[in-house]
Amino acid sequence: MSTPATGKRGRRRDRVHVEAPLEPGARIVLPDPAAQHLLRVLRLREGDDCVLFNGDGNDYPSRIVAAGKRGGEVEIVGREAVDNESPLPITLVQGIARGEKMDLILQKATELGAVAFVPVSSQRSEVKLDPARAAKRLEHWRSVVASACAQSGRARVPAVQPPQPLGEALDGLVAGGTGLLLDPFAPIGLDDISMPRAAGGFTVAVGPEGGWSDADRSALQAAGFTGVRMGPRVLRTETAGFAAVAILQARFGDLGR
Repeated sequence: MSTPATGKRGRRRDRVHVEAPLEPGARIVLPDPAAQHLLRVLRLREGDDCVLFNGDGNDYPSRIVAAGKRGGEVEIVGREAVDNESPLPITLVQGIARGEKMDLILQKATELGAVAFVPVSSQRSEVKLDPARAAKRLEHWRSVVASACAQSGRARVPAVQPPQPLGEALDGLVAGGTGLLLDPFAPIGLDDISMPRAAGGFTVAVGPEGGWSDADRSALQAAGFTGVRMGPRVLRTETAGFAAVAILQARFGDLGR
């Protein structure tokens, strides 16, 4: 849930995500994952500094005031606005991948500036989730995204929607952005795509390990998605999504600036 981040003067700061209201002057009991990382992994002690964030766009410099075997408590000593979100919103509609592949997709796309994730099942999906397992995976995926924000210095945590069938996801997508369907056989490439006119940015659809079926492609195209290829090689699902995010951020966002 946490990793050192670089402060304004280059100093490394131990940054951790907490799901709680934060205000300067308040004292809060650290949630178990945050306490585990700060007190047991990093071995911070009373009087040591750390930084909390909860996704509201701010960092909260804090000081550990109690550290024990069963947890810890911190005092929030300030609030710092964080302005490092990309001007280009990108949502990733991702065919659910197995195990660590899905973690890698979420982690890297978060670091690159994606603002939302929609995990979907489709005709060729290899991963089947019952309701109980889906709930556990969603909790884990959200933890992966929060950790990636801690590492990359983001103070806005991308939303991760519950896993759902592709058709349901398409019905629930907010209109206004430019939909891109990653397809190695598409007649045009990402270089042929223009800056989206709408403020909704891009919604990028990436198939599962087995790829999109013809029915999946038809559904995506009916929903307004344009097929685009990534280049002359076929990329795996754990590569294609964040490669597309990187290309779009480099062309229209803030990557490399």
